[in-house]
Amino acid sequence: MLVEDELYGENKLEKVLEELINSKPVQRLKGVHQGGASYLVNEKWNVTRYEHSLGVMLLIRKLGGSLEEQIAGLLHDVSHTAFSHVIDGVLEYEAEDYHEHIFKRVVLESEIPAILKRHHHYYESILFEDSQWTLLEQPAPELCADRLDYTLRDMYRYGYISLEEAHHFLEYLTVVEGRMYISDIGAAEWFVKTYYREVINFFMEPLNIYANDTLAKVLKRSLEKELLHLDDLLGKDEEVLVKMRESGDQEVQRLLEKIDHKVMAEENRADYDIHFKGKMRLIDPSVLINSQLIRASKLSEDVNNRGQKAYEKANEGVYIKIL
Repeated sequence: MLVEDELYGENKLEKVLEELINSKPVQRLKGVHQGGASYLVNEKWNVTRYEHSLGVMLLIRKLGGSLEEQIAGLLHDVSHTAFSHVIDGVLEYEAEDYHEHIFKRVVLESEIPAILKRHHHYYESILFEDSQWTLLEQPAPELCADRLDYTLRDMYRYGYISLEEAHHFLEYLTVVEGRMYISDIGAAEWFVKTYYREVINFFMEPLNIYANDTLAKVLKRSLEKELLHLDDLLGKDEEVLVKMRESGDQEVQRLLEKIDHKVMAEENRADYDIHFKGKMRLIDPSVLINSQLIRASKLSEDVNNRGQKAYEKANEGVYIKIL
C-alpha cells in the first residue's frame, strides 16, 4: 500500500498497516473532525482524526520507530468520539481524556485484535502497554509524535506556516534513547512559536471556543432527553448531527441553528458571554547541543517569554462576546 502525506511524503506500507488503515475503526476517523465543532463555523478548520492518525504513524516511521510503535501510533485515536474533545465538555472530563477511558473497549469490540493476530502481533502488548512507545507520547513540555503532528498539520492547513517551513523543521528532529528532540535552537524557537499559534490562535480562538461550547450544550441536552445515547457518539460527526436534526426536538434545533458560518465572536473581558479555561498546554522541548539535552527556555529568551505569556493567558482564560 502506498500512502502520500503532505508532511511526510510517499510511503510504502506493510500489509498489517494496510489492513488496519482499511478497518472500520480507522476509516470512521475520516468523519471525525479533530477540532470538534470548529469546521461548522469555519470550513478551513477541517483536519480529521484520520489524517492525524496516519500522520503520527508516518512520523514515527520517519524517525525509525518499530512497526509495533507505528501500529500504536496509527490506532492511538480510534476511540475518539464524534466531534473529538467536545465530549469531554459534555461529561466534564477536565483532563480531556474520555477517549482514553473507552479505548480498550473500542479496540476489543472491533476487528483490530483479529487483524493483528493474523499478522502475528499481540494487541495487548502493543495497544494496552503504551508507556513503552516513547516516540508516540511524552508528557509536556517535551515533543512527541502526537503533539508534533497535530501542530504542524493544523498550522499548515489553517495557513499559519508553509509546507516548506514544516519540511525544513523536520530535518532538525533527532532521536536519543527512543525519544524525539530538536538538534538546533533556531528550529526549536520556530516550533515553540508555531505551537503557541496552535494553542492561542486556534484552541483559544473565540469562534472555535464558541462552536465547541455550544455543541457541548446540544449534545448534553440530547443525551439528557435520550435523543442520543453515548454509543451513538462512536459514529461520525455528520451521523450524530443528522440524528439530532431529525429528532424533532425544538430546543435542540434552536441550539444547532446557532452553530454556523455566520457567527462572529471576539475577546471582550468587560462584556462577555463565555469564560473559557481549557487544559494547560505548554511546550519547552529539549535541544541536543554538543551531546547534551538542554531545555529550549534555557537557551532562548524568546522561548522563555512565549511560554510565560502562554501560561498567563491559559491561567486567565478567554472572555468571549458573541456578536
